[in-house]
Amino acid sequence: MDFSKNATERPEPCKAEVKGTIPDWLQGTLLRNGPGIFSVGETSYEHWFDGMSLMTSFSFKDGEMTHRSRFLRSDTYKANMGADRIVVSEMGTMAYPDPSKNFIFKAITFLNHTVPDFTDNGSSNIIKYGDDYFATSETNYIRKIDPVTLETQDKVDYMKYLPVNLASSHPHYDKEGNAYNIGISIAEKGKTKYILFKVPAVSAKDKGKTVPALKNVEAISTVSCRSLLTPSYCHSIGFTDNYIIFVEQPFKLDILKMATAYMRGVNWASCLKFCPDENTLIHLIDRRTGKEVDMKYYTGSMVIYHHVNAFEDGDHVVFDVIAYNDNKLYDMFYLKNLKKDAGSQDSAYSKPSFKRFALPIKSDKGVGVGENLVKLKYTTASAVKEKEGKFTCQSEVLCEGFELPRINYDFNGNKYQFIYGNIVEESALSKQVAKFDTETKTMLYWDEENCWPSEPIFVPRPNGESEDDGVILSSVINSNPGQSSFLVILDGRTFKEVARAYVSAELYKDMHGIFIPQGK
Repeated sequence: MDFSKNATERPEPCKAEVKGTIPDWLQGTLLRNGPGIFSVGETSYEHWFDGMSLMTSFSFKDGEMTHRSRFLRSDTYKANMGADRIVVSEMGTMAYPDPSKNFIFKAITFLNHTVPDFTDNGSSNIIKYGDDYFATSETNYIRKIDPVTLETQDKVDYMKYLPVNLASSHPHYDKEGNAYNIGISIAEKGKTKYILFKVPAVSAKDKGKTVPALKNVEAISTVSCRSLLTPSYCHSIGFTDNYIIFVEQPFKLDILKMATAYMRGVNWASCLKFCPDENTLIHLIDRRTGKEVDMKYYTGSMVIYHHVNAFEDGDHVVFDVIAYNDNKLYDMFYLKNLKKDAGSQDSAYSKPSFKRFALPIKSDKGVGVGENLVKLKYTTASAVKEKEGKFTCQSEVLCEGFELPRINYDFNGNKYQFIYGNIVEESALSKQVAKFDTETKTMLYWDEENCWPSEPIFVPRPNGESEDDGVILSSVINSNPGQSSFLVILDGRTFKEVARAYVSAELYKDMHGIFIPQGK
């Protein structure tokens, strides 16, 4: 498989050929996002994450499915296409001016990179703020899109509403439709900090008006950065009814190095550094007050991209993450590394662990140093008192080689049993999707020869009888000669195939997505 091949967009809806039966209750649209253009003119991106966004939709209605895809018409896309070369820098690829450009043009380009004006190439995920949907990466720019036609609409700058230079592409949503997210504020008033913010659901007075989704954004908590000029990279957060979990990991952005990266001829990604000798600090923030709990929780060094779920149980907050022992994952996706035999085991590859942590939230007064305060019967995770208000946490490893975790989102922030994801035992490129049972520690799999399934998304059956009563949707790249790619629908309980919908277009490797039920 050639991961550096430019995609072709198919903006007109095209009916899929269905084999099996799509459940009649499955009504809505699966939107997916990922990089789709890797070379422009004579120039090419160096990293897969840098490719320009291609959005894909799979719409379900009355047992049928239609497919369409469209490139995000970002300012980045327009500038690159207009110049017929890559002129906007991305995290893993620096764009240098055309050698024929004059000195003043080059000087302006240099200044733009010292205080980076980041890309609006939102190729990582689709998020919902208020009633609007946005293509997002992790910069301060998001692009509003039409979830039906996939047309690109307004460019939105977080900085106009909140002082965040970077923001995660994995917000959480509560039952009322409020969104919660985290951003990094770099050196604002001489301070670097993390800002947890809430984007409220559309209020009654704004219904029917075209009001910017971020107009009523609220900063709910500010967390100081452990090291002023090296904030921790944060890709996602944990979320329960009363708390937000933010893991400040020893995987950091070196701001001074970023400011000089362009001049030194290196990319911004090279300014990410992993400090294996440092510990990881877990922040537990009260959602209502915005204040951190009095306890300090530490664990060993690790790199986390994806939180799985979190829940409260008595005097504990339990949270699950996919954790790595190092930062090699990013390097796996340099296109030169992906060009090596896709799917073959790479000696540099370190597989992730699905880890469960438990944080005691009851006062530790009267508890002896060296005592484990975790009193839950179902986990071996521990939190040992080091001194007053300070704990060293050890996780329980539930399973290994599992990534892109998704759950029945109705159970988000609550005790849950099942998780769906991709098997990445031997390579970051997955050939299997799986269902993991956190109670029995058993796994069910789906795979097919020469097929590459995407992140699986669970859609609950309306008024379902159990947590896993629903279906799993995964778009599948089929590299068998003469066969079409397809979207596979699996039964959430048995993990057996219910139906597949063959599309008359190529599908491409993507990152993340969202299911929008009909009428939402």
